[in-house]
Amino acid sequence: MAGTKRTWDGQSLHDEPTNATIETRPPTQDQPTMATQATEDQPQPTNPIISMFETFRDELDEHHDRRERLIKTSRDITALSKKISGIQEFIEALSFHHYLTTQTLITLPEVRAHLPPQILVTEEDYLLGLFDLTGEMMRFAVTALSAGSADAGAGGEEAVGLGEEQRGIVVDLRDMRSGFEGLSVPRRHVMLKDMGKKVDVMQGSVEKVERAAYGILVRGRERPKGWRPDLVVAGGGGGEEGY
Repeated sequence: MAGTKRTWDGQSLHDEPTNATIETRPPTQDQPTMATQATEDQPQPTNPIISMFETFRDELDEHHDRRERLIKTSRDITALSKKISGIQEFIEALSFHHYLTTQTLITLPEVRAHLPPQILVTEEDYLLGLFDLTGEMMRFAVTALSAGSADAGAGGEEAVGLGEEQRGIVVDLRDMRSGFEGLSVPRRHVMLKDMGKKVDVMQGSVEKVERAAYGILVRGRERPKGWRPDLVVAGGGGGEEGY
């Protein structure tokens, strides 16, 4: 009893386990150790091959996105380019109405005033529209010459000839031909592509009116009463078949 160690309250010290008898349990899988957590927190080394292919992927995606945008833009440009001839047709109709009203050519500022500011009317569109105007003036002149010759024939042989309005149309067309033939267009200008064909059509239109006027002035007295010049005018607005 004398060798037994007791606490202050009389309990024997043998009732509590000593440091040597404390049972230690290994950590389970659900309870990771500090070393395992430290390993997981460290950044994993990046594979250089995977990184390289990820860069390729991003570049290809950017390339295809840019390609799709360019395709869409090119389609929009193509659709808008098909409407350019519509502007020229509008200028042709507007200038013909202006000529019938005022017997003068419409100017470029006057054409722009009839269109919204969002629609751009270039000098090339204006000139090409006036080229087409000669076809409309040719049809109108031939009709006027034919009707005028019939009226003159009904009034007697001495009345055969051109009236003031008929002479004015012929003179105006010849003046327009002189002005168009005097145009100097650079070799690589965008207008040069269509100008050659339109010049040929314009010259043919003016020559047709001149032949009609010649037939009335020179040969009208040789024809029977009520004769009209045999002129067949094709339809269309300033095309190759317009004369």
